[in-house]
Amino acid sequence: MRYFNYLSPEEEQAIFYLSPQLIRVDDQSLLEYALGATLYMPATRKTIAQDVISGKLKGLMSMVLCLEDAIGDNEVSEAESMMKQQMQQLALFVSQGSITAADIPLIFVRIRDVEQMWRVTHLLGRDAALLTGFVFPKFTAKNGVLYFEALDKINKCQTKPIYGMPILESPEIMYMESRQNSLLEVKQLLDSYRELVLNVRIGATDFSGLFGLRRSPDMTIYDISVIRSCIDNIINVFTRLDSGYVVSGPVWEFYSSERVLKPLLRQGPFTDNLGQAGEKMRDALLDRYMDGLLHEIVLDKANGLIGKTIIHPSHIKPVQALCVVTHEEYMDACSILAESHGNIGVVSSAYGNKMNEIKPHTRWAQKIMTKSKIYGVFHEQHNFTSLLT
Repeated sequence: MRYFNYLSPEEEQAIFYLSPQLIRVDDQSLLEYALGATLYMPATRKTIAQDVISGKLKGLMSMVLCLEDAIGDNEVSEAESMMKQQMQQLALFVSQGSITAADIPLIFVRIRDVEQMWRVTHLLGRDAALLTGFVFPKFTAKNGVLYFEALDKINKCQTKPIYGMPILESPEIMYMESRQNSLLEVKQLLDSYRELVLNVRIGATDFSGLFGLRRSPDMTIYDISVIRSCIDNIINVFTRLDSGYVVSGPVWEFYSSERVLKPLLRQGPFTDNLGQAGEKMRDALLDRYMDGLLHEIVLDKANGLIGKTIIHPSHIKPVQALCVVTHEEYMDACSILAESHGNIGVVSSAYGNKMNEIKPHTRWAQKIMTKSKIYGVFHEQHNFTSLLT
């Protein structure tokens, strides 16, 4: 897989200081950072394969076929059958040469239980080779043992890894009296299956439902204090120095709405880079209420979350454009790592606007270098708006 492969060589050269590299799907150390915008869709959807081959999902690198909350309880058999049919269609396209395996986004299946995981694996047969992993909903240490024991057995029959992605969204993790123990137990379980864990995901919609809450498109998930506190704890447990898991940003649910509060996008990043065309782009984003999404992605990034669950193709480019490393971030990271020999403790930023302290900023710099390989680095005069046209 390679990000932004839909750009022409001339466009890529104009936008990127360092272009995205080719990422092998068996390189877990890079792949776990490389999901970007992960599009959820119900497995009952009849046009999944056609949407992939037609280019309708331009730029998409990861997708989840949902057999859980996105379908009705009475649709399970139909959804499994449709998922099998769509995967067979994709395999046929590959065998006929209509597309290559590299043209297919990373595919995950969100299952309901362990029995369904076995059933899906059996249903897909050889086409299970197109799967990158399973998504485990309502994940706890108790049901997680069953999921990962089964996944370990399934992998013994596969030619490439099939990963697991737990979603933290259960009451045990949300409620304060059980949260700490539950998170630590989940962490201990994941540590024992670390080579099979690709991402830790946050089920903010289910968390909100426990309190009868739903954020408006004027607000980010971080404005809902009870949810924010749980996200804080998840970040604390899973992304600290001795953990190193990649945690992804929670879903953004909106793709159209009425506006109540003021727009959140400044004109500068658009007009400075693109002039009048940038102003029109900003207006279009505001019309589609994308400023709330962009604001939440910026907060995800500030909190160390990487990638984001999405529910609409229009969210692909905004999420992935903001995954690209800025030229300033890259130069800071290079400087920090170059000076990590122990002779000095502080160095001025190449942009002359901040202090780079070697020891505290080293891990940040290492993450920036990893992301630069996957998503690339913008030229100094470019930013996320360059990829939204």
